[in-house]
Amino acid sequence: MKNTIIHDHQNDGIDRRGFLQCMAWAGTGVVWSMGTGVASSQAFGQKAPGGSAGGFSFVQISDSHMGFNKPANPDVTGTLRAAVDKINALPQTPDFIIHTGDLSHSSKPEEFDTLSQVMTGAKAKQVFYVPGEHDNSADDGKLYLERFGKDTKGKGWYSFDHKGVHFVGLVNSAALEGMGKLGTDQLEWLEADLKARKSSTPLVLFAHLPLWTVYPDWGWGTQDSEQALSYVKRFGSVTVLNGHIHQVMQKVEGNVAFHTAMSTAFPQPAPGAAPAPGPMKVPDDRLRGVLGIRDVSFIQQKHSLAVVDMTLAGDGK
Repeated sequence: MKNTIIHDHQNDGIDRRGFLQCMAWAGTGVVWSMGTGVASSQAFGQKAPGGSAGGFSFVQISDSHMGFNKPANPDVTGTLRAAVDKINALPQTPDFIIHTGDLSHSSKPEEFDTLSQVMTGAKAKQVFYVPGEHDNSADDGKLYLERFGKDTKGKGWYSFDHKGVHFVGLVNSAALEGMGKLGTDQLEWLEADLKARKSSTPLVLFAHLPLWTVYPDWGWGTQDSEQALSYVKRFGSVTVLNGHIHQVMQKVEGNVAFHTAMSTAFPQPAPGAAPAPGPMKVPDDRLRGVLGIRDVSFIQQKHSLAVVDMTLAGDGK
């Protein structure tokens, strides 16, 4: 499993290739509890950490690929609806939903229309988006920005605050192939945006491509992520969420916990398990076991996040 991680920022000798190999999975659920960058896990189905006064939850979905109709999933609209049903069945309605890109498969107006129509069925009415390469490669993202990026900066980046947590939506996708890139303008904006925050403020960064180098041979990473991550070193609790690779992987480096998400459309192979990335066909009765959503809870007193990944199949076990 070569080239899984190329930087050991902590210089601690931990074999993170082995760590990733253990964590590359799909079709189950894991609860991750985080406080000041330290992660612990428990099997999905066990009781998750409880909420508390002042806490809240939100849901991440990703890679819906409206318009895709190949054998890997000929009904991506149906599985997105199943994801919305899963969200609506949560014990507590989340404050909002974050979609980490590839809303569409070809940036077509009708694909964005379908996405919007399905998302109106979610009880959580506020949805925050960032674009994936399938959303901005056809027309340089103009239609995406018109539909989902109003009042954002540049190609669609922005930030907002919610109940003591600072959220930053980043755009690191442009070309259909190759590593992601943030670019000078966005990096300068990010540095200025974070300078105004106290180091005790919990941060959540979300983007489409990973902000850590998962597998450079397949472009699963961001060229200039090290500079972006240098701006968050002074913060005690940082969570980074992304999509793109259509499977769950986690990594913790110092104060930063990285999480990649399942798709609502189709799975992709594990890094290096195929000649190239792309839609992976699984038996029809297994498809919903490798698609899913992520429920994230913030516990104010502990400044921690509890992350639960759930598949679309049954109870997620």
